[in-house]
Order: sequence, then structure tokens, then C-alpha cells
Amino acid sequence: MKKLILFNFLFLICQLNLSAQSLTIETCQEKAKANYPLVKQYGLIEQTSQFNISNANKGYLPQLSLSAKATYQSAVTQIPAVLGQKLGVALPSLAKDQYQAVLEASQVIWDGGVISSQKKSTYAGTEVEKQKLEVDLYALKDRVNQLFFGLLLLNEQLKQNDILKNDLVTNYNRLDAYKQNGIANQADIDAVHVEQLNADQREEDLKSTRKTYSMMLSALTGLIISDQTELTKPEADLSILKDTMNRRPEISLFDAQNKLYESQKSLVNAGNLPKLGAFVQGGYGQPGLNMFTIGFSPFYIGGLRLSWNISGLYSQKNNINKLEISRKSVDIQKETFLFNNRLITKQQQNEIIKLQSTISNDDEIIRLRENIKKAATAKMENGTASVSDLIREINAENQARQLKSLHEIQLLMTVYQLKNNSNN
Repeated sequence: MKKLILFNFLFLICQLNLSAQSLTIETCQEKAKANYPLVKQYGLIEQTSQFNISNANKGYLPQLSLSAKATYQSAVTQIPAVLGQKLGVALPSLAKDQYQAVLEASQVIWDGGVISSQKKSTYAGTEVEKQKLEVDLYALKDRVNQLFFGLLLLNEQLKQNDILKNDLVTNYNRLDAYKQNGIANQADIDAVHVEQLNADQREEDLKSTRKTYSMMLSALTGLIISDQTELTKPEADLSILKDTMNRRPEISLFDAQNKLYESQKSLVNAGNLPKLGAFVQGGYGQPGLNMFTIGFSPFYIGGLRLSWNISGLYSQKNNINKLEISRKSVDIQKETFLFNNRLITKQQQNEIIKLQSTISNDDEIIRLRENIKKAATAKMENGTASVSDLIREINAENQARQLKSLHEIQLLMTVYQLKNNSNN
């Protein structure tokens, strides 16, 4: 019991340390992929592939078959009685009821490449299933990115809200002092206090939304993400604008599907080639190989067997053409995907350039808003401006700071969307 309590205590400490440490977006992406239930499908795909390959390899082992039959026929081969009289012996007659049990062992010598083609087709099919899984798991990146950057934006908004609250406290105290000196009245103080209450409400709304985002990201990654978890703000790697290589898993999926169709073509061709094998039969029946032996007798036969199912050639061309159509369909899907992907890439590149310009303007807007607020403060002290004018300028400056934070997060998110769009 003591060991169990100690273990739970240590586990809790580890989780608390995890919630307090810095967390990167790359870590969240890796954890989400490892935590997603669909990742367990990898093991099932591998096991299925191993079973199929093992079954194909067993085609090289000797094949055993057992057959038995009991028949009754209306007539049997008879030797003319004249021949027996000439020989001076009584010749036996065959029974109309006949019985036979045969055990045959056969060994393939050349199967036209069927087993080899089956194995290649299995490998190709396994790769297709893996790439489909990769495509499904890759979609997690976008979900993680949205939640991660959403949390970053909420944190930035909370920081700006704190700056606003501090600014309002300063002005509240200033007005309170003015009131003591008869310069300001209670209505001016109440107006600032209303803005303080609005800022408090906004803070509660932001914290509630942040808690929801944290819970969703925790569920997705399997990590404990709390308000104390520090999210590392990634760098805006603009070199991505020059990297046009597309490494999306969908490309590998299209290539794997084409390889599967090529391997199926080989399997169709191999299935219509002649087959050569060796066999040996051992049997027991009435009659045996010697039809003139009365009663049951054992026998065996051994040799080579050549077989060729020529009827498969009738549909071979059509089957090959169907596979070729499927391959061309995949090529069209790939071309369509790349076309749409290039359009999205161009749109995201333009959005990054636009946001860069917007952020440079944001700095100038904030600087000007600060000057305007200072001027409004001075005018209020001189009695040439009202408290409402000052509050309007305070809110305008805060709005400018909020917009800059929004644009910075949008820039980072667009950069990562571009990376996600090309898997770079």
C-alpha cells in the first residue's frame, strides 16, 4: 500500500512538472500522433502483411491432397472367353463396383512467377495501407496547429488586457487625486471604473476560452496542459517561401497505388503461364493398377505434370486494361491534388507577405496611438479634454496592440500552414 501511494505521488509530481515546463508546437504534433488511437493500426497492417507473405511462401512447400471414391458402373472391360480357351486358363472378370483411395504429394517446380507476384502485390498493398494511415494522421497537424496558435493568441490578448488594466488603474488613481483637489468629479471616476469592469470581464472570457483550448489540446496530445504551461512561440521561418518541394504523404500514397496496380498486372500475366510440378501418388483400391488382380491392392505413381489454363488468356487483355485505367485514374487524382495544392500555396505565400507589411504598419500605429493618448492625458489635466476622450484613446491604443498581437500570431500560423501544406 505504501509503495502504491509513493508511486502515485511521484506520478503526480511528474505530471505537475510537465504542466509547468515549456511546450513547443513540434512536441505537440509528435505527442498527438503517438496518442491518436489510429496509430495502433500500424501494427495490425504489419501483422496482416506477415501472414499474407507467410501464406504465399507456403506455396513452395509440398502440397498434400487426399481423395477417395466408390463407384458402380453399368459395364466393365471384358476379355473374350475365346482367348481364355486358347490359353487354357480361366481369365478373371472385373467387378462393376470399384473403390479407390489416393494420397497425392505435389511439389511446384515452376509456377510462372505466381508466388513471387503474390508477394510483391502483398508488399505493395501493405505500403498503400500504410500511406493511407499516414494521410489520416497527417491531418492531425492542422488540428494541433489551430489549437496551439489559438492558445498563443489568447495568451497575448491576456497580456495586452493586463497592460490595459494597469493603464486604467493609473488613470483611476490620477482621477481620484484630482477629485480630492476638486478638479475631477465622481462621474469621471465611474467612467474609468466601468472600463476596469469591462477589462475584468474580458479577462474572464479569455481565461475561459483558454481553458477550453487547453483541454482540447490535452485530449489530443495526452499531455497535461494548464495555465502554468508555457507555450514556446515559434520563429517565423520565412525561408519556407523559397522551398517549393511538395513532400505531402498523399504523393507517396498515389505512388504506392500505382506500384500496387503494376504488381497486379504481373500477377495477372503470371497466372496465365504454364505450371510445372512433380507429384507422387500412393493409393489403395479395387482394382489396383493391374485391373486383372482380384480384390484390393496398393499402388503408386510418380512423375512430372505440366498444366496450362489457356482460358485465362481470354480475359487477360481486359484485366490488364482495367488495371491500366485504375492507374491513369490515380495519375489524374495526383495531378488534381498538386494543382489545388499549388493554388493554396500561392495564396498562403501572398498572405505571409501581406501580414509582414501589416505588422510593420502596426508598430507605427501603436507609436502614434501612444502619442495621442499622452496628448489626451495632458489635455484632460489642463481641462481641455474630457475623461471620455481619454478613455477612447486608451481603448484605441489597446485595440492597436491587440491587432498587432493578432497579426503576429496570424503570420506564424500562416507560415506553419504553408509548411503543413507542403510538409516542409
